[in-house]
Amino acid sequence: MEISHFLTSAKIRTLLVLGVFLASFSSFATSLTTTSAPEQHAEKADDHAHEKKGFDITSFIFHHIGDSHEFTFFGGDPAGKSKWVGIYLPVILYTENGLVVFSSSEFERNDDGTKIVEKKGQSFVKYHGKIYYAADQVNDHGSYVVYDEEHHATNKRPLDFSITKNVFSIFFAFAVLILLFFAVARGYKKNAGKAPKGIQSFMEPIILFVRDEIAIPNLGHRYERFMPYLLTVFFFIWFMNVLGLVPFFPGSANVTGNIAVTMVLAAITLLIILFNGNKYYWGHIFNPPVPWWLKPLMIPVEIIGVFTKPFALMIRLFANITAGHILVLSLLCLPFIFNVSAVAGGSVIFTIFISLIELLVAFIQAFIFTILSALFIGMAIEEHHEH
Repeated sequence: MEISHFLTSAKIRTLLVLGVFLASFSSFATSLTTTSAPEQHAEKADDHAHEKKGFDITSFIFHHIGDSHEFTFFGGDPAGKSKWVGIYLPVILYTENGLVVFSSSEFERNDDGTKIVEKKGQSFVKYHGKIYYAADQVNDHGSYVVYDEEHHATNKRPLDFSITKNVFSIFFAFAVLILLFFAVARGYKKNAGKAPKGIQSFMEPIILFVRDEIAIPNLGHRYERFMPYLLTVFFFIWFMNVLGLVPFFPGSANVTGNIAVTMVLAAITLLIILFNGNKYYWGHIFNPPVPWWLKPLMIPVEIIGVFTKPFALMIRLFANITAGHILVLSLLCLPFIFNVSAVAGGSVIFTIFISLIELLVAFIQAFIFTILSALFIGMAIEEHHEH
């Protein structure tokens, strides 16, 4: 099949929109379930803030790899020695009194629940990356947050559909990839039968790599049906991985290091497997080729295996990207940890070295997720051959 078919077909466009759109909802889910740092650690840190001195590397790292309602370029240290420079993002809440929209600047970058924002007769506070309804009374720490016995916030929460930096990054990737694929498709139409030019010459080897090294070996002659999804997920993950390594750029968020995003991508792979599995695939699960007395044991194992494959996809991408970001930030923090300027040069050298490795890892992780997705789909559609 000609390469231009994949770029001009409605499938690649539709699936590109679908993949990024569903991934954006995973970021909304993250705002409901996760914080920019481990909540229990952060809350305990509040209790002992007056005892802590020096640089807190844990809070710094988890703040930078987590999601937030603003982009920070530089500055804004707790001591107030440097001016904060960044971009505030819109807060979109569905509350008991309807939709509420305002700028995150109204929280004044406060994250300890002490700053109240009033909208439509309701009061909101931001506490460790989450937005809550403010409590009626202030607690012992000056915060409008109520805790349980384990020191977890118990305030009610509105539905948070805010454009956080992860959501913004996904929309940005969506726009860039759409423009890129349309540009390449137009180039193939314009230069039909001629050698590729410009962006075509860059994209064609990568698309052929996905087709020849990922799709065909794992899917056989039925690879064409799944090429749009494989191209979409490969370029989306690769683009987000690389973008997350670009410092001080609006869009350089830790998107693929967000487990909600990787969960949605893995869930899409699972749905493709479930809806395309043939009778031999399902027969192997519900009637495994083992002695009858082993079937009661093997059937539950096979069913569990259906879900452990996408679970492995989710965890592998999330863990590798997050670990890379933590390593880079840890190396950058060495001069502040030891409070010795002499290690600054070595810290920068090691950081540059690891960052270059991360560029390779960005491609490798996109490749691994795509080839495993193709492998799992291929197992579901594999035809049975009688011997």
